Amino acid sequence: MDKYLEIKKIFESREDKKNAVAMSKYMRNLFDFYGLPTPKRKEVYSDFIKAEKKEKKIDWEFLDKCYDDRHREFQYLVYDYLLATKQYVSFENIPKIKKYIITKSWWDTIDFLCKVIGDIGLRNSRVKDLMIDWSKNENIWLKRTAIEHQLGLKEKTDKELLEQVIVNNFGSDEFFVNKAIGWALRDYSKTDSEFVKGFINKHKDRMNHLSIKEASKYI
Repeated sequence: MDKYLEIKKIFESREDKKNAVAMSKYMRNLFDFYGLPTPKRKEVYSDFIKAEKKEKKIDWEFLDKCYDDRHREFQYLVYDYLLATKQYVSFENIPKIKKYIITKSWWDTIDFLCKVIGDIGLRNSRVKDLMIDWSKNENIWLKRTAIEHQLGLKEKTDKELLEQVIVNNFGSDEFFVNKAIGWALRDYSKTDSEFVKGFINKHKDRMNHLSIKEASKYI
């Protein structure tokens, strides 16, 4: 059986309609759900992803089918798949990931897809200029990806790049952009609090209040 259809069949067999309504409501009714919380969702395809990882390549045709599905669990499967196989994702694959970023966009997928971009950035310096370009793009989800793509990189964070993509978004009145700025700085403050303190002091007159509030949480 087709891999996508096989997983879809399992999702359907485990559908929780009551929880699906609640999950959809939490996401402002933007997406349909099978109603599977994260542990149950991952249980459906954990062995499948382990097997795919052994193939040492990305099945983009399968991922496209999943992303086209109207149920949000399939979009979550895509980012779980990509995070598990990120070592096989190259700079040349970024246009495919970009398509996912700007399709069915919301914070729940962006905040994981950005990590795939961040991992590529550790291996390919061309990501830096691309993220600077994305930080100035009109699409707020590309902006958010550029701001957040170094989440969790700790001492491997490119501080110059982090500052530049954030500064490029000063003056934005978009909640998801200003929240991302605060989150990116807050995350890095756990590694270099002095940098974040200095950043806030340097730019506080231009930073959105929400960004400052989020960035200051651990300092």
